[in-house]
Amino acid sequence: MTEQQPTDNPPENVTSGAKIRALRLYGRILDAIVTALIFVMLLTLIGALAGLIMDFFAAATAFRDALSNHNLAHGLVDGIDRELVIDVLSVFVLIELFRTFTDYLEYRRVRLRILAEVGIAFILREIFIGLYDHTINSNEILALSVLLAVLVTARIASVKFQPQGNNLD
Repeated sequence: MTEQQPTDNPPENVTSGAKIRALRLYGRILDAIVTALIFVMLLTLIGALAGLIMDFFAAATAFRDALSNHNLAHGLVDGIDRELVIDVLSVFVLIELFRTFTDYLEYRRVRLRILAEVGIAFILREIFIGLYDHTINSNEILALSVLLAVLVTARIASVKFQPQGNNLD
């Protein structure tokens, strides 16, 4: 009987090695993209904060002018500029989105809890803006409230039923 000589590169090992190299390359490219997105989000957050500060000073100046002219027909809350309210609420949504990207980079997955919190912050932003502007009707509030309840339920379920063996939360 003749003994078979082992080959240096059997086809299975070559294919398996190529898959591993492709997956490593994919992981590195994905990490680079997410890292770039984090820097873009950080710049966006800094820009939003700068806009918020400028809107605050513009609203403070307008409020001071209204005080000096004794022209406060709508009171303090109505004197606050609409853009200031939208900017404050938008910064909270950006912070939650930023947390999603950094969380992905750290754990290499998007956690349902974090994603639900982003959705909750966004829906609350929309409800608050609509209520502040007096432009939201009862059907929209009801629909957004149902969506909010679903997201809160998903968040609670994601905390209660975490994957076993994960110490992510």
